[in-house]
Amino acid sequence: MPTKSLDNSNSRLLISEILRKVSNAKTKKEKVDLLRKHNSTALRQLLIINFDESIISELPEGDVPYTPNDAPVGTDHTRLESQYKGLYRFFKGGDPRIKPLKRETMFVQLLEGLAAEEAELLVLVKDGKLNDKYKRITKAVVSEAYPSIEWGGRS
Repeated sequence: MPTKSLDNSNSRLLISEILRKVSNAKTKKEKVDLLRKHNSTALRQLLIINFDESIISELPEGDVPYTPNDAPVGTDHTRLESQYKGLYRFFKGGDPRIKPLKRETMFVQLLEGLAAEEAELLVLVKDGKLNDKYKRITKAVVSEAYPSIEWGGRS
């Protein structure tokens, strides 16, 4: 039986692949360099959501009941890189008109469209628990890589 590969068939890395590389880097300098090399608005936004304590999720904490997209990485799924602009809907101050059940349904639909590894990443980030999987990515590393990030005052 063939095994699933985590390698992306698309030439651009998924955000989850970037974070895996950063987490596996041996030194802080290597981590900072990798974050700078793969700098994107989507990556920075996810790191801000995770590490900025002023961002409050409007979704229930913990696991989300969704069906992971089992299509091979880099094929039939959307990318966090293209979906990040709508993430504001899931956090305090984003769109207060959305009812909680609708917000949760939208989040599940987003997760089911993403590659399984990116969906898992987004579930961790919504709760500020990126370090559960990517243990060696810290706020200090992110702050050094992206000194223009201003922490706090977002909700």
